[in-house]
Amino acid sequence: MITVVGLGSDILDLTEGAKKALFSGAKVILRTGETPVAAGVKTLGVPFETLDYIYAASRNFDTLNKKLAAAVLAAAKEGDVVYCVDGSISDDISAQIVCRRAKSADVIDGISKAESAFSACRVFSSKRSAVSAYDIPTSRPVLPLAVYDIDCDLIASDVKLTLCEFYGDETAAFFVRGNKAKKISLYELDRQGKYDSSCSVVIEEIPLLKKTRFDYEDLLAVMRLLRAPGGCPWDRAQTHESICKNMIEEAYELVDAVGSKDDAKVMEETGDVLMQGAFHSVIAQERGAFSALDVLSAVCSKLIFRHSHIFGGDKAESADGALSVWEKNKTVEKGQKTASDAVRDVPKVFPAVMRAQKAAKRAAKYGYDFKDIKEASEKIGEELKELLAAVSEGNEGHIAEEAGDLLFSAVNVGRLAGVDCEESLQASTDKFIDRFCRTEEQILADGKKMNELTAEELWGYYERVKRNG
Repeated sequence: MITVVGLGSDILDLTEGAKKALFSGAKVILRTGETPVAAGVKTLGVPFETLDYIYAASRNFDTLNKKLAAAVLAAAKEGDVVYCVDGSISDDISAQIVCRRAKSADVIDGISKAESAFSACRVFSSKRSAVSAYDIPTSRPVLPLAVYDIDCDLIASDVKLTLCEFYGDETAAFFVRGNKAKKISLYELDRQGKYDSSCSVVIEEIPLLKKTRFDYEDLLAVMRLLRAPGGCPWDRAQTHESICKNMIEEAYELVDAVGSKDDAKVMEETGDVLMQGAFHSVIAQERGAFSALDVLSAVCSKLIFRHSHIFGGDKAESADGALSVWEKNKTVEKGQKTASDAVRDVPKVFPAVMRAQKAAKRAAKYGYDFKDIKEASEKIGEELKELLAAVSEGNEGHIAEEAGDLLFSAVNVGRLAGVDCEESLQASTDKFIDRFCRTEEQILADGKKMNELTAEELWGYYERVKRNG
């Protein structure tokens, strides 16, 4: 029989049930004898063993807990065991493993390390989170927060770096040692001199306007305040339709920032795109259509479903293979049963070149394509003749139609050549602008004006610039 006991954070925390178990005559095993609570158990005159010898033989925290639990379970095969851990069972993974694996286990829980830390700081909110310093999550915990097991300066440094990333260096906090709390700034956590198993850090809830680090929930909170009665008149007046152009502009600005290789700009423009998504989510929730949680749930579900080569039974050994799996799953997800369904699904708001290439690419998957790039290039000649004939007619509508056909044919040639025509045209436009500007610079350097030169003179300058790169 195994009895798992949470000793609390102080010998005074021991419950009558815990004392009864300790004096039951069963073999008492303490996870560690290097804590104030263990010293308190010793004053009771109860003989006990510790598992401190296992610490040195463990590579990491996960291995340690498994070995601790294995030692307790092995001892229980020889007779009754009382396994004691500091704080609560919820504080100790090895105790939780024992409870799960033992055929029969009684639990006598104690006051958790987090509860002791919160009490020492007089933080009594009903909405709190707590975590061991050895098991801090990668996502930001809810505040108020207690991080316990800060038992050395190295762990204190690791905890500081993580919490400062979450909440900011100057965030007010409490450092707790032996149930005594003192106020510090978070960046001072690893400067407290002495650390032991009783040390914790507690951060109270931070008002929105006093935060220096924010998460997506904060962004939604800001948007809701802007949309609330008494909020910003402009934000309150917006609808899904009225802010659509903003999303397009922000997306283009992000792409431009990526091209600039400026991380600060990329960060700023990424935030602007996220803000537009949050804006739509808040407007939709006001209408009862969907919430930000619905949006996040949908996109996570989509990613899992479409990556069936990662989360399912499909296989993909290359980027092209992964894209094929994605497209196959996308067709199923969107209920596209015919070729027309797939081609019609290309958004009309895409830039014209991008839309043309995507529509032609989807049609090609159903065999609707040129046999090779040579055949596609011949189409350019045909469309050019038809455009020139339309120009001769002088019919503006016909001219526009044939110009579009010529451009579409050029896109098909680029597509079959394996290039992204949108990016290629952007690059060519950039190249033209650069050469044009350098041409004017040379003309001005010669004391001339561009609009006073003949066409032959202009092209002469342009060709000179072109030869120079």
